[in-house]
Amino acid sequence: MPSDAVLYQAAALCLTYPGEDFRARLPLLREAAPQLREFTDHAAVTPAEELAAHYVRVFDSGNRHSLHLSRWTDDGTRRRGMSLVRFKDEYRAAGLELTGEEVPDFLPAVLEFTARTGNTDLLTDHRAGLEQLRSRLTDFGTPYASVLAAVCAALPTVRTGRRP
Repeated sequence: MPSDAVLYQAAALCLTYPGEDFRARLPLLREAAPQLREFTDHAAVTPAEELAAHYVRVFDSGNRHSLHLSRWTDDGTRRRGMSLVRFKDEYRAAGLELTGEEVPDFLPAVLEFTARTGNTDLLTDHRAGLEQLRSRLTDFGTPYASVLAAVCAALPTVRTGRRP
């Protein structure tokens, strides 16, 4: 497991919809992943309804801020289906299966996969899309940009996963 596993897991939680248990997790996230304090501090003082509405405004705005990694490389093409199969294959190879209804390229799922397995390949292979998302979130002026900045900063410069 990489030394950044806690960061990847915490970032996954920060990038999911802020539901009922989200606020209860903030102190642990803040303590476990100091790189995310800008976001966790903001989330802690923002009313729950406002935080949820902001999440929807940021991430449900079409593909401009998509948390689906294959949309950054394969959106609108037939290759996206093959990309999604690759994500599923990586999960299966590690003995993991998605349990929810989320698409396998959903960034929080990929971050959790990385935290559990130590395999950063899916993230590093989509580094350009992550950087583009980080830039767009920064331009949008959302605290979620700091989460993406921390993830991008933690990524290795070369592939370190276990695929041949």
